[in-house]
Amino acid sequence: MPVAQRNKQKEKIHEIIFEADTPKGKAFDVILLILIMASVVVVMLESVQHLQAGYSNLFYALEWGFTIIFTIEYLLRLYCVYRPLKYATSFFGVIDLLAILPTYISVFVYGTQYLLVIRGLRLLRIFRIFKLGHFLTEADSIVKALKASRAKITVFLLFILLLVIVIGSVMYLIEGGQNEGFSSIPRAIYWTIVTLTTVGYGDITPVTELGQFLSAFIMLLGYAILAVPTGIVSAEMVAESRRSSQSNTQACRYCGREGHTDDAVFCKYCGEKLN
Repeated sequence: MPVAQRNKQKEKIHEIIFEADTPKGKAFDVILLILIMASVVVVMLESVQHLQAGYSNLFYALEWGFTIIFTIEYLLRLYCVYRPLKYATSFFGVIDLLAILPTYISVFVYGTQYLLVIRGLRLLRIFRIFKLGHFLTEADSIVKALKASRAKITVFLLFILLLVIVIGSVMYLIEGGQNEGFSSIPRAIYWTIVTLTTVGYGDITPVTELGQFLSAFIMLLGYAILAVPTGIVSAEMVAESRRSSQSNTQACRYCGREGHTDDAVFCKYCGEKLN
């Protein structure tokens, strides 16, 4: 097949698979979403013992049927982009791969087929399919805000790690001799984490007055600590919202990424020219 004809074929496949602005592209994506939801439902039903016992062969056939369809779709996605590796290592590229791997791995390791529920993450494409571009913009803003605040959050988590080690060690000294629950420093650290995060399983509780006083202080401290990462991310989100602009559903043919503005000429991720 001549190069020009092959490139034209790639363009047509790319338009159907990656673009949601054309009738064929939208129809393809809607059918794909239905198949994804059906495959997730099959996986969940298969985990019900009496259904699995009565319809195991049907579930097995459907599972492989969906996997073959998604495998063909994944290969077509790699075929129609100019830089397959770039797409394969993108967020949706990795999700698309993880959506088919468990079935093949289940041939060697039984039970991994239940990991197919990860296909549910592919439903995130619903935002671009139904032209909910503002949702994509907000999601992109959240991701950028998390990236911008990762240094502050890392320092915060390191501080929390040191704090729970110190408090856990103190609780072990207070409760260790009188309470079987605090049998070691690691167990005391586990209790500290559960208490500090306000989860409170109740499987380990202090019995001494000093231990109960310290635990009450940790509970109150937990509420204050929870507000810190929230404030960090919120501040970054406000800053990011001022920089963000409306994006469309156009996907770059080289890297497969979306989120370009309507007047964009070049891809803001890889620099290649958009169609």
